[in-house]
Amino acid sequence: MAKLKQLGFDSVRVEPFEMQTWMRGEESAELISPFPQPLEITSLGGSVATPEQGLEGELVPFASLAELRAAAPGSLDGKIAYVGHAMQRTQDGSSYGFYGELRRVGASVAAGKGAIAVLIRSIGTDSHRFPHTGQMNYQDDMPRIPAAALSNPDADQIERVASRGQPMQLRLKMMPEVVGTTESGNVIAEIRGRENPEEVVIIGGHLDSWDLGTGAIDDGAGVAITTAAAKLILDAGKRPRRTIRLILWGAEEVGLLGGRAYLERHRDALEQQLIGSESDFGAERVWQLTAQVSEQAQPVVDLIGELLAPIGVARGDMDKPGGGPDLIPMVEAGMPTLRLVQNGTDYFDLHHTHDDTLDKIEAAALDQNVAAFAVFAWLAADSNVNFRQ
Repeated sequence: MAKLKQLGFDSVRVEPFEMQTWMRGEESAELISPFPQPLEITSLGGSVATPEQGLEGELVPFASLAELRAAAPGSLDGKIAYVGHAMQRTQDGSSYGFYGELRRVGASVAAGKGAIAVLIRSIGTDSHRFPHTGQMNYQDDMPRIPAAALSNPDADQIERVASRGQPMQLRLKMMPEVVGTTESGNVIAEIRGRENPEEVVIIGGHLDSWDLGTGAIDDGAGVAITTAAAKLILDAGKRPRRTIRLILWGAEEVGLLGGRAYLERHRDALEQQLIGSESDFGAERVWQLTAQVSEQAQPVVDLIGELLAPIGVARGDMDKPGGGPDLIPMVEAGMPTLRLVQNGTDYFDLHHTHDDTLDKIEAAALDQNVAAFAVFAWLAADSNVNFRQ
């Protein structure tokens, strides 16, 4: 808030909300037999703990979530499930949504087969011994078992050992805890519109990050990009017709809590939330523009596309919702979005790991992102069209 006030934005404030807070504790794993080896793991967000002394069990490998689902009930009684997958690099990150289901539901699926814990191959594409964390969920009707992610090289090793056909024994210890209700919030700053200030164009990124790294690409970069874009417009000395609202979202990583809180707080003004775009896919260059807007607003999107083409941004699907994860609750409530799609080829090498640090960010790529968001925010806010279909 102090920084945003110093930069000269209007109406700088926090819109608070409460959340249940989970904290990581001690965590370790080792293959006991047939080939003893310590393993690099990380607890998945929201996981329950093992007993204080840890637990041991036979490690039963599955190649995929589908294969785990096909296992017979009771077949994993007293055992630990290991589940792999085949996530690949993609420019648009499309593999993540599909393979990420394993992280989200794997614990409850394994518990339904009798497992006492689940270990998954990290939902990432790197080859370092840096496991990827992220939020998981439990089904209400299933036992809650400890859930952890294994670094990709260690997952490769487990799969090589499994191919020998010998039983594997694993020791696992995880001591996370839920510390109760704490306060988070969405930090908001504005460039107030000169004619219709009650009408809002949203840009922003999310303030929270996972604890393993420093949150540089997820999502410090997005916060910096959109704040800098708004500052460019502010420094130009001109006010758009409508308000540009910069939202630095709270608690995205644990379930889009900031996005959901914003929807509830502004539900009575939904029609005035005209369009939005969030930067939350790292710090590489924008390569594609997609949108889902009304026919009346299409010329504005066309102009945005024309201006961004010289910096390498191609037109994509012009009837595609998106705009970033924190906007999902607003999109579901009917808000149009425009997405400036970044190159995510290497994003899942760093995402949710110890490797998410500032040295991975290239200043020139940030500049290109800032330019793209400044073009979008200004043209959308200075227009008088209805973006809603």
